[in-house]
Amino acid sequence: MKYSEKISNRLNDLLTRTYDAEKGYKLAQEKVDNTSVKKFLGDKIQQRYNFGHELKNEITNFGELPEKGGSLKGDIHRTWMNLTSTISSDDTEKILEEVERGEKASLEEYNEILNDDDMVLAPSTENLLVKQRNAIKEALNNAKMYEEMVS
Repeated sequence: MKYSEKISNRLNDLLTRTYDAEKGYKLAQEKVDNTSVKKFLGDKIQQRYNFGHELKNEITNFGELPEKGGSLKGDIHRTWMNLTSTISSDDTEKILEEVERGEKASLEEYNEILNDDDMVLAPSTENLLVKQRNAIKEALNNAKMYEEMVS
């Protein structure tokens, strides 16, 4: 089976977002001092690394080429995180707010793909996307919990 260009593009968009999220988590981890939050961010770095490999394998298995890097939008978001953390008196809370914003955007993108009736996904792809989406939901809930903890 070979995926349509639309499906391939959407999966590559997710892969690019995954690269961006991994880089964003690395930046966030460098900016916080709280040990618990640092560990949470480290876990998310590893999770996104794993997500990237899973998506690359799925894209390749269906005869397409995976993307190789992040996006300009992701670079701008990380620059914004850098700027806000240098001028903010409460870096950890601001960084966790940005983490939440990024996770909400990721969640939206996963839901758009999974709920698009025009895209017929292979069961392996659908299962992978549901698993990753659910992990992102959990990360979003955890980020909110950590934000409340540090505020």
